[in-house]
Amino acid sequence: MKLALDAMGGDHAPEVNIIGAREALKLRPTIEKIYLTGPTETLKQCATENALDDSRIEYVEAPQVVGMEESGAKALRKKKNSSISIAAELVKQGKADAFISAGNTGAAVAAATVKLRLLKGVARAGIASPMPNEYGQCNLLDAGANPEAKPLHLVHYAIMGSVYAKEVLKVKDPHVGIMSNGEEDEKGTSFTKETMMLLKQLVEQGKAPFTFRGNVEGHDLFQTKLDVCLCDGFTGNVVLKSCEATAKAMSKWMKEEFKKSPIRIASALMGKGAFQAVKNRTHYESYGGSPLLGVNGIVIIAHGGSSAVAIQNAILMGAEAIQHQINPKIEEALQDLILPAQEAK
Repeated sequence: MKLALDAMGGDHAPEVNIIGAREALKLRPTIEKIYLTGPTETLKQCATENALDDSRIEYVEAPQVVGMEESGAKALRKKKNSSISIAAELVKQGKADAFISAGNTGAAVAAATVKLRLLKGVARAGIASPMPNEYGQCNLLDAGANPEAKPLHLVHYAIMGSVYAKEVLKVKDPHVGIMSNGEEDEKGTSFTKETMMLLKQLVEQGKAPFTFRGNVEGHDLFQTKLDVCLCDGFTGNVVLKSCEATAKAMSKWMKEEFKKSPIRIASALMGKGAFQAVKNRTHYESYGGSPLLGVNGIVIIAHGGSSAVAIQNAILMGAEAIQHQINPKIEEALQDLILPAQEAK
């Protein structure tokens, strides 16, 4: 398998990308090649400084970089030789099986959608962002690719998310719910109610490759057997960033409180292992990235603030998705939908 890494993507590029690639190659011998896209001389110098010397690394010149503050669609048009655009192009040309980026999410989604196109039957791609759950992992879908979703888009997300859960996460019977303000069917907006109607129709026709839980609330992300939580990209992104900010705030407050007395400091040292285990379970770097489901290729969107460990895990996630060949299975699951995908565009 061959992967393209946007080596200039993220707040701490290119160093974390170089180190992440180095460590991923050590852990996964089946990776045949990692293409690093970006200004070649800059990347080579960084590779030398960080002891990356592997014959499976190939540098691909990409002189432009998309800033995190730029409009994704505009950047795709104006910066055709950006590290994100070139990484997507490598997948389009068949040179790479997947591309990974911790850069501008809008640009990565735009590049993937325009260059790779959508899978047959898919109207909009969606980001499946993993959230730690008492029962394993819940994927929030969509977490930012499609802010103005339509109900049928969420039906597609339900199917794509459940296929991903089955094939990659090895969940035998994925449970799917709609993010709402209450569990009762009558709760929610006209958008969530129409989504509910379509999903119930899918279940009644026997075409749902999942167990439908109906409406779910915010706490269900963490406390309920739930593998896919459906929402539009605007809501999903707000939920995701709110959860990340809450986790950081709690960590900061706990450190401040533990430092207030010698007894608390001693207690913190005794519980260090437990605190580290919780951090490993909840921190985004443990998951690495989020798959962009629905495009005709494997795309992993990593956090803008990714560390080297997060990049390493994002690369490994990409390799895992390639191995399981989920896209043909998504197309197969979508072929007998209630309505043609064109009506959702």
